[in-house]
Amino acid sequence: MIGLFKSLSEAIRGKPIRAGRVYMRPPQRRDCRKWLKIRAESRKFLQTWEPTWPADSLTRKAFFRRLKTYAFQSNTDTGYVFLVFRQEDHALIGSIAINDVRRGVAQNCSIGYWVGEQYAGNGYMTEALSGLLPIIFLRLKIHRIEAACLPNNEASQALLEKIGFRREGFAERYLKINGTWQDHILYGLLDTDAKIAPVPAAQLIKKKKDRGIKSKRFKASTSPARSSEI
Repeated sequence: MIGLFKSLSEAIRGKPIRAGRVYMRPPQRRDCRKWLKIRAESRKFLQTWEPTWPADSLTRKAFFRRLKTYAFQSNTDTGYVFLVFRQEDHALIGSIAINDVRRGVAQNCSIGYWVGEQYAGNGYMTEALSGLLPIIFLRLKIHRIEAACLPNNEASQALLEKIGFRREGFAERYLKINGTWQDHILYGLLDTDAKIAPVPAAQLIKKKKDRGIKSKRFKASTSPARSSEI
């Protein structure tokens, strides 16, 4: 099984994914400066939606520690993280995490995401998440994706509903966000509810001698349980 996980990890890690105006790839050491910059600039904006930041969260040491965690998760098929870049200038604008991958009888995962304050409200994350759905459902063979939003995060709720997630419930004091246990709205999306259309909204950036996977876009009609504000 470990061999399967490693080959799957390498397949995803090696090919950036293009979706509309953005592209996505796993984080690398060379991303440290950009990552620290956007997180520092957006700190007040992001902390409202995220777990309490560690004291050293904006240090190179913390970033490289994250990379080790991400590599372990990817190699064990328990989670995958992608940085989101704007195609026109390669600006780092946010991140998406595929968390809590469960196999066996469950075959599900949760997603979390964040976008820098200066890039919020422009539809970039909608395009990025839409571009990852084919990877999650077709490459990772996930049956169900879950997400959770704070009740006052209307932008995140609208994003999930736009790409097909269905509001499934309400959980009291569900996650500890910004130091406080907070209620969350729960969302879900099933593979059977996602309709695949052969349009180039999400495709792998091709390399020489590498045809990538066929471009797909999901137009989902319905249905993570970790916070969407990672």
